[in-house]
Amino acid sequence: MATGTIGVRRVAPLLRPSRLDSGVCRSCQETLGRRNYASAAATESTSTSPAPSSSINPAYTINAGVVLSRPPQITRDLEPFEKAFFFYQKRLNERLALPFTKYFYFKRGTPLDEDWKKKIQARQTAARDIGKYNAYADDAWNDELLLGSQESEPEHQVEQLVLDAESTANATSQDTSKKEEIPRPHSRVTEADKKGDQKSLNRLLPRTLYLLVQSKEGYWKFPSSPVQAQETLREAAERTLSQTAGVNMNTWMVGFHPAGHHVHNNFKARVDKATGAETHGEKTFFIKSRIMAGQADLSASAENLKDFKWLSKEEIPQYVSQEYYSNIKNMLADR
Repeated sequence: MATGTIGVRRVAPLLRPSRLDSGVCRSCQETLGRRNYASAAATESTSTSPAPSSSINPAYTINAGVVLSRPPQITRDLEPFEKAFFFYQKRLNERLALPFTKYFYFKRGTPLDEDWKKKIQARQTAARDIGKYNAYADDAWNDELLLGSQESEPEHQVEQLVLDAESTANATSQDTSKKEEIPRPHSRVTEADKKGDQKSLNRLLPRTLYLLVQSKEGYWKFPSSPVQAQETLREAAERTLSQTAGVNMNTWMVGFHPAGHHVHNNFKARVDKATGAETHGEKTFFIKSRIMAGQADLSASAENLKDFKWLSKEEIPQYVSQEYYSNIKNMLADR
């Protein structure tokens, strides 16, 4: 039998009442006896067990991190299946729509009839954005495209629509000396995308971008700093963002509670020379935030940061450690 159990059995009878007290009922006296027995057992086990080592409850530095993101600015790119389905729906609509009864408006053999035939032969569709196709011809069943055909690409369709509008406007214009040009819509690929400028917010418009900063040691992370005394996590996150990336940004904190956390354990405990306290690592709690205007500026950074980048979720693993990314990846949006 263990030594602790023998000691408890010896002490327990001493704590039980030896005789009944007329002022206390028997049930309460039995309850008091059980409580004293439990207290004696806890005292005996504590005295016989070894003292806990300091490594059981290590001290950590509590940091407040900010996941600052820029939301998507435009709709996402269509998948190949979505492009093919959209193209199929357009041609199906042409086949099911009521055909234009030209002979109700144009008498056979008249100049208007001949002009209509020439336009139909050149156009073949309601708009030349999906290639030449006659929904009422003998080969109308052949309404599919080969894989990779440019007719299903939205950029090609938009360009064909603009060219068709320009040809119509120039054909009906009375001033033949000047060719009318219709403005093209803005491209989904910006100059920052072409140059690979990862500091620009005008890149990867269909994706969510996140601000990462490079510390003076050279590793990349989300902006973070230790929480000060008498400071909430939200207040620490706001202070961290202003001291790290400057005040030239219009940002909005999503909430008051952290969306995730990251624990970093040091290989060796760090001892503070002034206080003698040991620090075994860092615990960083992240709060999400959005940027609505402005840009990051590290010139007045309190942490002497080296650089910053606006990266998508797929680009972040190239810069952070595998351990760090495994703790933050579930906080990031897929697009």
